[in-house]
Amino acid sequence: MDVVFFCLVAAGLSGGFVNGFAGFGTALFALGWVLQVMPPQEAVAVILVCSLFVGIPGLWHIRRSIFPRRVLRFLLPAFPGLALGFVVLDRVDATTLTVLIGVIMLIYGIYFLAGRTLPAITGNWFKVEMGIGFLGGVLGVLGGLSGALPSMWVALRSWSKAEQRGVLQPYNMTVLALATVLVGVGGGFNAQVIAGLIVALPTSVVGAVIGLWLFRRTSDKSYRRLLIILMLLSGVSLLIRPLIG
Repeated sequence: MDVVFFCLVAAGLSGGFVNGFAGFGTALFALGWVLQVMPPQEAVAVILVCSLFVGIPGLWHIRRSIFPRRVLRFLLPAFPGLALGFVVLDRVDATTLTVLIGVIMLIYGIYFLAGRTLPAITGNWFKVEMGIGFLGGVLGVLGGLSGALPSMWVALRSWSKAEQRGVLQPYNMTVLALATVLVGVGGGFNAQVIAGLIVALPTSVVGAVIGLWLFRRTSDKSYRRLLIILMLLSGVSLLIRPLIG
């Protein structure tokens, strides 16, 4: 099997699956595969489009669990966060930042999986969630990591799995849509990206269908634990990315 074809299929299936199940994480699991066969700019363009497409079925599935006021407390601060990210983009080492977030997610996953019961944060944490949304916007520009901090937070909230996803998916898809527009304006969708999408996009859809099937059959308690396992795996993925990118 051709190496390029294999890597694109692996990226589509893995990224689509985790997005279908958790509503985030396409780049965390798929970008490493694509970076092995495409330059960074083209690889990111492929992942952005796949992330948006595979997020649509999941967004429709949890539409009744999306509470606009809850989503907006994360999303509105993300816009100035995106702007700040662009301002400091040339002054920050993206690789160092990626490794730092990877270490945080790895420690987070190990710590909470070590306990028999997971904490359930209750109450109104409006300011904290606004801060997390803002930092997610900054990280979205600097390292494509907009969902890292929000996903860690919602996994500890006393919300149902649909409510957790009802925050993550609209948040991530909005940030990704803005990033995709910026890539398009910058002429990022060239012939190599289109060729990559012809392979990666259909396999992403297949992976997303499987992930969404598992999401529907997972209890709230099991979902929270699986989400934290994904945090751990995401941390490992981020630590490996600089080695293969």
